[in-house]
Amino acid sequence: MPEAILEKHPTGTAYIGWDNASTHEDDEVEAVSRAAAGRLVLFSLPTCSPWLNPIEMLWRQFRREVTHCELFANIEALVEATRAFFGRYNRSPGSVRSITGAHAT
Repeated sequence: MPEAILEKHPTGTAYIGWDNASTHEDDEVEAVSRAAAGRLVLFSLPTCSPWLNPIEMLWRQFRREVTHCELFANIEALVEATRAFFGRYNRSPGSVRSITGAHAT
């Protein structure tokens, strides 16, 4: 992920809020972070702090609309429901901004 952010923003400093996911402890992630020293600033989020990570608000909405108390007949049905959810929100970016607390730019 840090590589993609640096590619998208080739100049200046990139700030990343880092949660405590075990996937962020990978050697490759650490190597990219070290190589980008000075341009990439990682700040750790406290454990169990979804309010500091806006994407968590979208996942909460996903659970409310798609998976809460739902038993899918098969994986294809779950994938279809997931695609429908993200399809709706892709057509309405303002809704995602509202859910995550982001301001339109």
